[in-house]
Amino acid sequence: MTIQEAQKQVDEWIKTYGVRYFSELTNMAILTEEIGELARIMARTYGDQSFKKSDLSKNLADEMADVLWVLLCLANQTGVDLEEALVKNIGKKTRRDADRHLNNKKLQDNTDK
Repeated sequence: MTIQEAQKQVDEWIKTYGVRYFSELTNMAILTEEIGELARIMARTYGDQSFKKSDLSKNLADEMADVLWVLLCLANQTGVDLEEALVKNIGKKTRRDADRHLNNKKLQDNTDK
């Protein structure tokens, strides 16, 4: 599935099952909530915190998909073609950072961390 196809599928789902999009501000708040849920799993899986019983049923892939869903909603609502935006963003990063990370000694010396 392309990003454009994902945006279209989300839009069709909203129009079929969701009645309408939540407001942009509400979706921004929901995106923040979803990122928090993703961060909680990441902190417990890859960080120093341990899982609580209530966290054990959470799924990393599902939480990432929740973040993507709301981001796709916001893109649809604001007229952003995320596929086009991502292509442009990768180009920008490539031009800007062509040598930056390759010459970063902090990244080169990070073999055992």
